[in-house]
Amino acid sequence: MKYIGAQNGRIDVYNDDKPEVKENYVLVKVVYSAVSPGTEGTMSSQSKDDIVRLGYSAAGIAEEVGEGVEGIKVGDKVAVYGAPYVGHRSYLSVPKTLVAKVPESVSLSDASLAGLGAIAIHGLRQGELQFGEICVVVGLGIYGQLIAQIAHNAGMVVLALNRSQSRADLLADVSGLKTYSDEAELEKDLDILSDGKGADAVFLCAGSGASYLTDKSLDWLKDKGKSVIVGDIQPHYTREKMFAKEIDIRISRAGGPGRYQTSYERDAVDYPYGFVRWTEGRNTAEFIRLLEQKRISVKEYYDTPSSYADFEKVYEELSQRGCEYLTHCFTYDDEQGS
Repeated sequence: MKYIGAQNGRIDVYNDDKPEVKENYVLVKVVYSAVSPGTEGTMSSQSKDDIVRLGYSAAGIAEEVGEGVEGIKVGDKVAVYGAPYVGHRSYLSVPKTLVAKVPESVSLSDASLAGLGAIAIHGLRQGELQFGEICVVVGLGIYGQLIAQIAHNAGMVVLALNRSQSRADLLADVSGLKTYSDEAELEKDLDILSDGKGADAVFLCAGSGASYLTDKSLDWLKDKGKSVIVGDIQPHYTREKMFAKEIDIRISRAGGPGRYQTSYERDAVDYPYGFVRWTEGRNTAEFIRLLEQKRISVKEYYDTPSSYADFEKVYEELSQRGCEYLTHCFTYDDEQGS
């Protein structure tokens, strides 16, 4: 079995044994896995002697279903999320808590972005917004694009900003939203829409190079508003601004409750529905539902899928400033012999 990993700062393809299904797990034959450029770029650059397996979002076909798994049968289309169980690999053995069934109407290439979608959904939930409230989305990479689309279709008033005009135009084309590449223009419209009171929440989806935006977000927020960090950005807030408005600073941890919790992930013990409504697994399933209902569109965010063997070209292109696409889907047909 092949998989993509990084060692001493270099990405390559490695060999491993095909995993076996076990109780409460699903063995998935991967059809597509989606790249998270920012996260995987950071992981690869920080890798040392031990191989770091890349990727965390994929979709494929359930090949075997372990005892204790309900609602999934052999042959079903599924989306899966969460390293180390999910990655750029041809076969995955995934805990049932991280598996979502995919309806026939949803393509597996779109579904392979489910992990990215779960992260965006959890980030939006951290804002605790109600329909009609105003949010500013800063940074229109894959997470910002998805948050803006979902918030817009949930009835929030969305102002989306990216310094790159092409990223702003991409969201405008996909969603119909008015987007911004100039902060002054956004601030003018925000003042009008909020009657001078400010946004209810700001979602910071930019990369680490834009840490000034964390402090800038305080200027855009209303009294007691929420500044939500979703992207890989270094927080830098002025205490006086925070104090003046009593701003609520929030961090969004990946795809939701359950992430990095051994009992939920490795042991596949779900949280009670009545106590934890939106786990990372349920957020993954919700992303699939949004795709099925055509509430969001993701096809514009990736190019024609290509073989995992083309990884060097793919990562190089995605790392370039101004790249037309936000992610890429790897395929595994050659490796699986199908």
